Amino acid sequence: MPDLLIELFSEEIPARMQSKAADDLRARLTEALVEAGLTYAGAAAFSTPRRLALTVQGLSGQSPTTREERKGPRVDAPEQAIEGFLRGAGLTRDDLEIRDEKKGQVYFATITKPGRAAAEIVAEELDKIIRNFPWPKSMRWGAGSLRWVRPLHSILCILTDEAGEVTVVDLDVDGIRAGNTTEGHRFMAAGRFAVSSFDDYRTKLRRAHVILEAEERAAHIWQEASNQAFASGLELVEDPSLLAEVAGLVEWPVVLMGRIDDAFLGLPPEVLQTSMREHQKFFSVKNPKTGRIERFVTVANVETADQGVTILAGNQKVLAARLSDAKFFWENDLRTVQAEGLEGMGAGLAHVTFHNKLGSQADRIARIAALAREIAPHVGADADLAEQAAKVAKADLQSAMVGEFPELQGLMGRYYAAEVGLAPEVAAACQEHYSPLGPGDAVPSAPVSVAVALADKIDTLTGFWAIDEKPTGSKDPYALRRAALGVIRLVLGNENKLPLVQLLRFACDEATTIVFKSAVSGLGIAYGEVISSLSQNADDMPQVTELIRKSAESFSGLTGDASEEDKRAASETVKRLFIKSDATAQELLIFFHDRLKVHLRDEGIRHDVIDACLAMPGNDDLTLLVHRARALSDFLKTDDGENLLQGFKRANNILTQAEEKDGVEYSYGADVKFAETDEEKALFAALATAEPAIASALKAEDFARAMGAMAALRAPIDAFFTAVQVNAESQVIRRNRLNLLSSIRNICLQAADLGRIEG
Repeated sequence: MPDLLIELFSEEIPARMQSKAADDLRARLTEALVEAGLTYAGAAAFSTPRRLALTVQGLSGQSPTTREERKGPRVDAPEQAIEGFLRGAGLTRDDLEIRDEKKGQVYFATITKPGRAAAEIVAEELDKIIRNFPWPKSMRWGAGSLRWVRPLHSILCILTDEAGEVTVVDLDVDGIRAGNTTEGHRFMAAGRFAVSSFDDYRTKLRRAHVILEAEERAAHIWQEASNQAFASGLELVEDPSLLAEVAGLVEWPVVLMGRIDDAFLGLPPEVLQTSMREHQKFFSVKNPKTGRIERFVTVANVETADQGVTILAGNQKVLAARLSDAKFFWENDLRTVQAEGLEGMGAGLAHVTFHNKLGSQADRIARIAALAREIAPHVGADADLAEQAAKVAKADLQSAMVGEFPELQGLMGRYYAAEVGLAPEVAAACQEHYSPLGPGDAVPSAPVSVAVALADKIDTLTGFWAIDEKPTGSKDPYALRRAALGVIRLVLGNENKLPLVQLLRFACDEATTIVFKSAVSGLGIAYGEVISSLSQNADDMPQVTELIRKSAESFSGLTGDASEEDKRAASETVKRLFIKSDATAQELLIFFHDRLKVHLRDEGIRHDVIDACLAMPGNDDLTLLVHRARALSDFLKTDDGENLLQGFKRANNILTQAEEKDGVEYSYGADVKFAETDEEKALFAALATAEPAIASALKAEDFARAMGAMAALRAPIDAFFTAVQVNAESQVIRRNRLNLLSSIRNICLQAADLGRIEG
């Protein structure tokens, strides 16, 4: 069985596209070969800046001959139907067989497809793949019609049998004919050379200064860079994404370490690292004792006679120019904050639109500050510090440094806040309020940071909900699902007890004020006129009075003439907005619950367990909700939990049927004096003991203890149903026993709605 080797050799492929392109080549070709009837033992794909390579081992030499039996029309069918069947099968009437069936005689065709050589199939399928390759971007060159990411120069495509005989696949793609030769390094190897197998190909490439495996190039870069840093008493800063990118820029990595000019060592280390990574693709080398970035590592693609001295000199010259820009931004920003304060730096955000229906960034900051103050007591934060932090947290968006490096937003705010002497909690919140940004991002724990981070995310959610910009299906342009998950992780990660509905309503009202401003501005009417109209028509909407109070200061500058019709329209608008505000808070709570379900399912908690806990009061306290769900989930995994659930369901079913039949509710309390059996009396005693224990545990929010108290009911409930007939002949005894079942149901429902548990 032959081995297949393919190489598509081109101009430099962008590093970010290489890995996926190699995977696409492997997946598409192997799937096509299997579809054509070939089998193979294994396949692997590789990429370098100038080539995609694929090896397929143990490929079958020929596809099998196949026979397909196809049923046709009846013998007495119209001639056109028979002719159509013959054309589809590629046969003549003489090739058809007539068979007797229940509805008459029917034509059958046996279609034989002879096997084809592997080389023929490979040529056909590879041609299709090259012409339709899924590059994110592609180009044409010269006079040809072929599109590729960069001009394609050559195709290597050979089959090597077990005896070592090489067959070049007969393939021509837009004038590029397949062969058995390739090229090595662009500068360090001369001419083309022939290869006879994958091992021969990889070995000769290495001699020609090309390391085929991207993982090996990355490992070499990291090892060599770490060694050079260690030798100087320094430490290489980890940067996996940069390492992967640089490994895709070179075929023969040559690692060089250079110095950063002393004039730039005073810059924040993150600024140095970001500037070098983004502009120069340099790795940062830090002093582990001071944390300062003092050197850099660059990776060349060529060995030089002077051991890279000239390369380093050129890189250091370019780096000095780049870092001079960064130093200018840093010093300019420091002058601004020292002269105007951090709020002064952010003053320009009043002229930056956040969303045309939600006002400016300054409007948003005011909402976040008000909300952070509301949240602060619930997360153990100082309300004044939380409000102050929220007011300055986004000021660095107006800084020159963040304008150049947007990824430094928040971090630069921390530096600037510290520079002007703001409290450490405020400075930390400037950086941490964006977190968590994703599943792998750390959750802030400092109370002020938590308050501002929650306010930021809740404002985003309530604002876009207020203007009906909600996620739909797979579309979520404003990352609202991520914001909701961020709130959940902040609350759960810090064990905060947050009255979520109350805070959502507060935030919705704040957003409604801005939407109202937009609506009034759109009408072009005087604010005073609108206030007057609203005051006269607000008797049935107490919230409107509060809106007038909140918005009077903000919107007093609006001027214009208002008609009676416009004033009525504005009044109705604000009423609708406030009615919607209440509904929005409830919608958002459901949205949070949906996100929480996904979060808890990842922990292995079943959906019905979550639903049973969501049905309980206080379900906007996410921490309480999760503690309840985890305790219930653990309880139901035990024998006591599973059996108690069955006992509850049995009691509930009997009771529900009896209540429907009798048309009464059995919830007036059972009396032990009517108990006839020992099992019945034991159940009365167990319930009397369990009820206060469960209530006490739930009051203390100790759900594990509550479940333990419930577990004690398992045995007496089992014994009761084994020994006692609920529907006794005596109506007094029957009613008493049904009321006893009601006690079982009520006690069990204190912990969770067990009726929602499946099974």
